[in-house]
Amino acid sequence: MSEVAIGGTTPAAPRQDKVETPLRRFVSEFCESRIALGGLVVITIIALIAIFASWIAPQNPYDLAQLDIMDGRMEPGTVGGAGFTYWLGTDDQGRDMMSGIMYGLRISLTVGAGSALIACLVGASLGLMAAYIGGRTDTVIMRLVDLQLSFPSILVALMILAFLGKGVMNVVVALVIVEWAYYARTVRGTALVERRREYIEAAQCLALPTYRILFRHLLPNCLPPLIVVATMQVARAIALEATLSFLGLGVPITEPSLGLLIANGYEYMLSGKYWISFYPGIALLITIVSINLVGDQLRDVLNPRLKK
Repeated sequence: MSEVAIGGTTPAAPRQDKVETPLRRFVSEFCESRIALGGLVVITIIALIAIFASWIAPQNPYDLAQLDIMDGRMEPGTVGGAGFTYWLGTDDQGRDMMSGIMYGLRISLTVGAGSALIACLVGASLGLMAAYIGGRTDTVIMRLVDLQLSFPSILVALMILAFLGKGVMNVVVALVIVEWAYYARTVRGTALVERRREYIEAAQCLALPTYRILFRHLLPNCLPPLIVVATMQVARAIALEATLSFLGLGVPITEPSLGLLIANGYEYMLSGKYWISFYPGIALLITIVSINLVGDQLRDVLNPRLKK
């Protein structure tokens, strides 16, 4: 006969809590910060706008057949000659600023994310080799890192682009050369600790190939700080690309970025045509701040010792 609790009620069955997986725990800790979650939502929306700019932009601002020079420098909210409303105004060539920002986001995000990814692959590989092999390999790689980090990033990028010339790919190459050292130093510091672990010694005893030990066993344990650095470097790469384009050494005018859009309106600022530079600058600011908010929360989640 089953036992009956006081008051004639049957005791409740024991509660079974769901098993908390690492991914679920990561998501729950990340969502603790509403600011970071908002930044993630904003950067997701920005990325979608950049990807689908060709379909959602009111016009192709770099198709000469869609432009009217008579609509140049119109204020925000003005209706153009063809009955088209320019909600963010137009630039000196009659291009819709809203459409220009959508297309500019595509180039800025492509350059920022692409350069960060390539620099991460190069820097992480060199950092792993420096930590695992040691000796002269470590000395040579780290001296190159010290030499790279001793110069201002913008100065190195300007020198490279002065030699290579304008172009999206040239900007990516310049940013990779500027950024790889940050990844190499971060990965080396983490890998120096991990290479003394038992699982690395076991892999060495099994005579596994060096590349397999580096990328199958050592690299996965270096990912947390690497992810944080990569997130921050994407924002930094976007800012550097905008600076280079503003100075006239970045992307060409046929492939505009946010920095080039800001530069196009700089000479009209004093004449009251603020919107030509103002709105692309706001878009650039929101993009960089959103990425930094996500990176800051990733740092706290992946390294609890840094939590505020």
